[in-house]
Amino acid sequence: MFLLYGNTQGIRDSLLAEIETLYETPIEEGEFAPVDLLERLARYTCLINREISVYISRSGEVLDVTIGGLESVPLKDMHLRRNARRLSMIRCIHTHPGGDARLSDVDISSLRTLRFDAMAAVGARDGKPTGVQAAFLGECKAGVPQEEVTDVVGAYRIPQRAWMEEILRSDARVLQGEPAPEAGGPERAYLVGLDSEASLQELARLAETAGAKVVGSVLQRRARAEGATYVGSGKAEEIALDCQALDVDLAIFDDELTGAQTRNLENILGVKVVDRTALILDIFAQRAQSREGRLQVELAQMNYQLPRLIGHGLSMSRLGGGIGTRGPGETRLEVDRRRIRKRMTDLRREIDDLRAQRSVRRARRERNAVPVVALVGYTNAGKSTLLNRLTEAGVMAEDKLFATLDPVTRSVRAPQGGEFLLVDTVGFISKLPHALVDAFRSTLEEAALADLLVVVSDASSEQVYAQRDVVRDVLASLGAQDKPVIDALNKADAARQLPDIPGGIPISAKRGDGVDALLEAISAQLLRLQRPVWLMVPYARTTELSRLHDENRVLEERYEAEGTRVRALVDDETLARLVRALGPDAVCEGVESAQTGTETEC
Repeated sequence: MFLLYGNTQGIRDSLLAEIETLYETPIEEGEFAPVDLLERLARYTCLINREISVYISRSGEVLDVTIGGLESVPLKDMHLRRNARRLSMIRCIHTHPGGDARLSDVDISSLRTLRFDAMAAVGARDGKPTGVQAAFLGECKAGVPQEEVTDVVGAYRIPQRAWMEEILRSDARVLQGEPAPEAGGPERAYLVGLDSEASLQELARLAETAGAKVVGSVLQRRARAEGATYVGSGKAEEIALDCQALDVDLAIFDDELTGAQTRNLENILGVKVVDRTALILDIFAQRAQSREGRLQVELAQMNYQLPRLIGHGLSMSRLGGGIGTRGPGETRLEVDRRRIRKRMTDLRREIDDLRAQRSVRRARRERNAVPVVALVGYTNAGKSTLLNRLTEAGVMAEDKLFATLDPVTRSVRAPQGGEFLLVDTVGFISKLPHALVDAFRSTLEEAALADLLVVVSDASSEQVYAQRDVVRDVLASLGAQDKPVIDALNKADAARQLPDIPGGIPISAKRGDGVDALLEAISAQLLRLQRPVWLMVPYARTTELSRLHDENRVLEERYEAEGTRVRALVDDETLARLVRALGPDAVCEGVESAQTGTETEC
């Protein structure tokens, strides 16, 4: 039974049945395209006003007939060869409504990509062929076969045997001149966005960070994404032609797609489809170094994949049962979902264990009264470079998105005495996947539980205000919106004009400009925020002790004859209140020993 493929809607059944008879066209040995075939293709094309493509094997058998649209027809990747370096052993003949028989750039690109024996275009007007042009693959230059295009000839004057002999010569040239394909080369990516040019540029950086090579992009202006294909079926068909012409391996979309949108787009485009969330997850998977980081990435990926898990034919819908199960059993799809859920439960348990260990370390720091300062900001703002500048930590700092994934903590000596811990955190980004925020919540708590946040902004970026808004939104989702903040305007040396951020301190983490001023500001802010004090709270004033526990960090507590001796971290306002409530003799600030660098009881 012969089948017609492509856009058959709106064509009457009798005409479709007639077009199906193209499969039965007799083609003699040494014949490139019989005149009868060209005449029928032209007549059918004019009747339906759509392109038609025909695949013919070297043995003269019609293998495929596909109907397209007015300006294009989808071409399948079909081949009969055994050696991937040779031609497909199939020639493609397709029509051009309107009478123009010249091959387009997309036609030539398809010739290279699908490695046809030949690509031929037949002009069709008034039910008759106006001419034919063919192209063959020629000698290779820089590993890429070059096309050899014939002149447009009349449909009745095709050099049939000469063109068939050219196919054999082309096959020999390609096999001799083209090197074996290299494994592991960068994937060729095509970007699609709806938001803005800036967002699409950021997507390009994400794609390059993931290891892809961006070869094309399109930005469609529309209020919201279309439900079935994100961009609409018409635009998707245009993108399919671009992907075909540019030899694209994958299309990356600048938003999170539903499972249905992904499937529909892959069917139309004929290439792998990846959304922004999957791309970021892939980068995180490459960057994760610690055990906790790898576990969190795996959990986020499974959280993302679970609702998108679909069946593939009978292998996913067949019931699995048998001895020990009885009854209807469960589908393969259900088994996979159950296994993913079980793995997610195991991952959460392991992450919770690591989170508990992190809490123990945090409690130890609190007992030692060491304040914590967290570097937060948009990805690639220069947080790791700043950490290295302040601590000589030697943390990897690259001009790439998400160069740092696992949090790094280092001790810093404050200019006004004492020390604090500086924590470098994972960078934020617009449209940060919810699955990542949930999976990395234990890591992001380093920022949420810090005493002071240093928001590092890229002062040279045109999107600095929008990026700062993203940082604020993520901090709010973590419950850290009320934390005291110092704004560090990094890359000030490369900025045309510094952003108008009140209190912002211009610095260059790479050159060291302004870093001392930032360190002074951090030290001064920490002194205002909290300082260690010793208190003697009489047993009659237990309400003050309860309030101290509720509003401040109590580090140590001892019961003595005259009352409770407490060591706590308090700010200036609380210290003044305690002096008024308990008297100046009951309050004593801790004194740091010059020899040991530790605080001694007064």
